[in-house]
Amino acid sequence: MNAVAPRPTILSIKAYAPGESRVPGVNRTIKLSSNEGAFGPPPGAMEAFREAAAELHRYPDGSSTALREAIGSRFGLDPARIICGAGSDELLLHLIMSYGGEGTELIMSAHGFTMYDITGRYAGCQVIKVPEREMRCDVDAMLAAVGPRTKIVCLANPNNPTGYLLPQPEVARLRAGLRDDILLVLDAAYAEYVTDPTYEAGAAMVDAGGSTVMTRTFSKIFGLGGMRVGWGYFPAAIADIINRIRGPFNVNIAAQAAAIAALAEPGWIERNIAHNTEWRAKLGAALTASGIKVWPSEGNFILADFATPEACRAADAKLRARGLIVRGMGGYGLPACLRITIGTAEECQMVSDALCAESSALAV
Repeated sequence: MNAVAPRPTILSIKAYAPGESRVPGVNRTIKLSSNEGAFGPPPGAMEAFREAAAELHRYPDGSSTALREAIGSRFGLDPARIICGAGSDELLLHLIMSYGGEGTELIMSAHGFTMYDITGRYAGCQVIKVPEREMRCDVDAMLAAVGPRTKIVCLANPNNPTGYLLPQPEVARLRAGLRDDILLVLDAAYAEYVTDPTYEAGAAMVDAGGSTVMTRTFSKIFGLGGMRVGWGYFPAAIADIINRIRGPFNVNIAAQAAAIAALAEPGWIERNIAHNTEWRAKLGAALTASGIKVWPSEGNFILADFATPEACRAADAKLRARGLIVRGMGGYGLPACLRITIGTAEECQMVSDALCAESSALAV
């Protein structure tokens, strides 16, 4: 037996299970399990990646200065309060480790992103998962769960994996109901896909002052999941704390170059939004017409509810037989649900053909 023992809370963590990429015995597999962008990386980002090869012997700019400036210019934000990370997961880790810890509580919605739970336990927090109402964050229940030891509240908006979008007045009400010493983390990984004109990803709340931060990613609409690059926007005092502890070269040179180019790709965001909005609606309507419940989503995925775990497993088997890999939601406490990424038009049609009793060509 190894005499070196980890902290007890570490043993309570169930390792994160990423989306599968292969189906044994199937020649062609289509991965719709990780909410990756339907069109891959932008051409300009691929070219920037190739050009970065000549500089791979160099350490990257430890402050990601050019990338922060590009993000600030694109979104109208102060670059001095932007921090880049190896995916937004890294920034979530630093925030929770810095402001949580033994004897504190982290509050999240019951079906919120599982990394909040994993990272909270890693930090030593007691993680409190608040029941949802019809797959939506219940602000009253979240506020009722707050106690004297609460230090962090995590909210993905839109949420992964349910797809819900908490209206802006409700987000504001949540913030107003929290003490000033409670950090509200607004995880806006899917912000670019939202078409609701009243949506605000979180930057305005950060600028309003107080203990609110916003995290974002290049892994979804910008198609750079394999590069691991994300960013966050923070009050100056919180940015100072995270800059003290993050790795000095946490975003590699190729990732910085690719992300800058992705931001500058003409029409990229608009093309992806239009495709996602169109095909999310078409696939959702086809599944609904076949008697499959589809929960409302503002992300690049839908959550299909098959009512029972048995029916869900049967649906998953039909998809896998055709090489279609989606994400089972048992690990999120939703054993009757599959999360299906909105892929290309062909891929959406394949999902419809596999799951719909009388599937026909989705309207173009």
